[in-house]
Amino acid sequence: MLWKKWSKTGNVLIFSAALVLTGNFAAMPAAHALDLGSLGGALIGVAAQYARLDATVNYCDNEGRHEYFSQMRDHYGVDDDPAKNAILDDIMGRLSSSIAQSDSSINEKPYNYFVNPDKSFNAFCSLGHNLSVNSGLFDLLDNNESEIAFVVGHEMTHGQKNHVKKGIQKSLPISLISSIWGSQTGSTLGVVGIDILAKQADANMVTKPQEWQADNGGFEYAVGAGYNPGAGAAVWQRFIEKMKQDRSNFVGEIFSPSDHPAEADRRDNYAKKLTEYSNKHVTVKDGTVFINGREFMRAADSDTMSARERAYLIGGTLSAVYHNNTSAPEAYVGSNGYLYVGAQDICRPISGEESTSELASRFNMINGDLMQKAF
Repeated sequence: MLWKKWSKTGNVLIFSAALVLTGNFAAMPAAHALDLGSLGGALIGVAAQYARLDATVNYCDNEGRHEYFSQMRDHYGVDDDPAKNAILDDIMGRLSSSIAQSDSSINEKPYNYFVNPDKSFNAFCSLGHNLSVNSGLFDLLDNNESEIAFVVGHEMTHGQKNHVKKGIQKSLPISLISSIWGSQTGSTLGVVGIDILAKQADANMVTKPQEWQADNGGFEYAVGAGYNPGAGAAVWQRFIEKMKQDRSNFVGEIFSPSDHPAEADRRDNYAKKLTEYSNKHVTVKDGTVFINGREFMRAADSDTMSARERAYLIGGTLSAVYHNNTSAPEAYVGSNGYLYVGAQDICRPISGEESTSELASRFNMINGDLMQKAF
């Protein structure tokens, strides 16, 4: 989401007024009494404006959510690229099914979504389960569906946990609320429309704990949908590398270090979850994949991906093996040149990496040693 931080002017105003109104006014001159009367009227106006804001947010989040979605599309624009839309369609279907396993409310309120033409790297979920992914996100991730799915799963967690709604109701300043009503006369949304809610693209409405919750929830949704368990760490590894080269394509709350977790911390959190998912058999560090604490494979740079990013994806496929099997099947070389463990394809080695047969032998040796220790 594209949030920056607004000062909580409205909350400050109410708190300050409360302090004044609880004071001892007996010795105050009449002029001050008149001022206080005006202040009391202002407070009533503030309360009314917040009540209208609450009604508006509830409307956009529920019965007016499709109307709001239509205005979002008009405001941001739509990218009709068939490849990107096909990827997003598949991701949304798979993630929605995954979410429904633990939260059936998504069946009553399925997500509206679209690809927008913004070339910066971002995605955001707004009120009413209305979600959009920037075209630039697909470009930077080379249309890697597993990696894109982790970003979208993060945003859908914000939606499932009502983070956006809570943030708007808590953080929108009274100065902005006051400017809304006059500009929205005749709006079909009643009191506020996309012109105002779009301005929240510059407001930091999501807290650091909510970001961690979205990362962790997104992991569960993505792996539940069958995506590579290492893709979350891989995405953040790519972020870190690309931002060293050029930060201009990275915008929004994802990259706001003062209010959100650091990029390396988020990568390492996903890497830890990869290990946990493998029942602690697989770890990835500095481009090397370890099985049971023993080096299995050192990844190499490909034309489109660094060794470190690639290692997280390879480690992710291995973690799925150990998650789904009490004892890992034997590794072998497939007819397509890929390394397989049982039915799970692991990787196809590239230049700079050991051959498929060498990797299969090493896996079977490590796995065999583990089996001997078990008995």
